[in-house]
Amino acid sequence: MARPDSPASSPYLRIAAELRRRIEDGELGPGDPLPSTRQIVREFGVAMATASKALTALQNVGLARSVPGVGTIVGVVDPPAPPRRRRGTTPLSRGMIVAAALQIADGEGLGALSMRRIAAHLDVTTMALYRHVSNREHLILLMADAAFVQFPLPEPPPVGWRRRLETAARLQWTMYQHHPWLAQATSFTRPLLAPRALAHTEWVMRALDGLGLDPVTAVHVHATVAAHVRGLAVNLEPEAEAVAHSGISGREWMDGPGARALASDTVGQAFPHLARVPANSLDLGTLFEFGLQRILDGIAMLISRSCKPG
Repeated sequence: MARPDSPASSPYLRIAAELRRRIEDGELGPGDPLPSTRQIVREFGVAMATASKALTALQNVGLARSVPGVGTIVGVVDPPAPPRRRRGTTPLSRGMIVAAALQIADGEGLGALSMRRIAAHLDVTTMALYRHVSNREHLILLMADAAFVQFPLPEPPPVGWRRRLETAARLQWTMYQHHPWLAQATSFTRPLLAPRALAHTEWVMRALDGLGLDPVTAVHVHATVAAHVRGLAVNLEPEAEAVAHSGISGREWMDGPGARALASDTVGQAFPHLARVPANSLDLGTLFEFGLQRILDGIAMLISRSCKPG
């Protein structure tokens, strides 16, 4: 007889095991979309809740990641988290604390992060953490720095200022998708002075050097592009929470009752222009691409005027 928690007795575990096999066999690679809950329902003949539990099981072991506007994708393999430390074993270090904090924030959001929670995760006293980090704000700074380390800008950089700014923006967008909490932690009025974040700014300003822009204008250009990326990225964490709670991606929601409500005759009569917009026209990925290109178009005009003789 199968054990109660075995794949044979739990449909969602059976589905998760099959999807895991596809990942491990290379049928699905990092970043590839996994079947949606509706596709799982059709393929395996299970309920929507079971399909959602199967995807959640893969997310819990780091094999899947929810991306707003896209759905659930095969997770990019990150360096393995250090083993849970037990008292009297490996000495506590700043790196262990940051790794534990990243694991908590990536999985549960910044709101779940506290010094007490990290101490419990590492099986140490809360006071032991303060020998390595000053406070929660200092820890978030270290976390941000660690996140930027994972996404280095290319050296040598691409040719041309536009390609360089585009590269930086796309890298930041990818970073926010892997660490949705980071958008909530980032501020332009009180910026995180993380060395690697400052290196991103320097990289962009170097791309604008020699184009006729003064330093203030150049840093404003950088901030404008970065604000566009962050402005959309602040939606990633709440969207991931909504997907986790409902089992329905933003795209699936727009294909369901939400889109039908917007397309109803009542809405169409009151808002005829809005009613003509196709479903899924406002997913975060398309908004990011559209806004980025329009901002770069405007920067091109600014540079063109700056390069003209007075």
